[in-house]
Amino acid sequence: MRALLQRVRGARVEVAGEVVGAIDQGLLVLVAVEPEDSPELADKLLHKLLNYRVFSDEQGKMNLSLKDVGGGLLLVSQFTLAADTRNGMRPSFSTAAPPALGAELFDYLLQQAKGKHADVASGRFGADMQVHLVNDGPVTFLLQI
Repeated sequence: MRALLQRVRGARVEVAGEVVGAIDQGLLVLVAVEPEDSPELADKLLHKLLNYRVFSDEQGKMNLSLKDVGGGLLLVSQFTLAADTRNGMRPSFSTAAPPALGAELFDYLLQQAKGKHADVASGRFGADMQVHLVNDGPVTFLLQI
């Protein structure tokens, strides 16, 4: 699994003009599922998302996690993160999971997140989404699990 984690002051996802998911301070995470991914890898990713120390403490150091600050978690499926961009001038998506597996594992990740964290929202798998965010810092990390 690949995840692009962004520390945000706020973020929302719209589908056809309707807000389907929104958070205030927290993490916006774009998630790509790859063919070899599993629920166990999704569990590892979730553990990292909830505990990765990307929020500033009183001294301005990144020592606090999402759990520490009680921020929101906005998960958005993003199969293009799995693209192979090494060759040519057009991305190849052969490295992304088939849609059925992608939907299954993204939904698994979302349900596990909702069971372990109070403030969880999401986009809509497979939809044409507009993602709005205020990146805080900016702080952005690519996680590969």
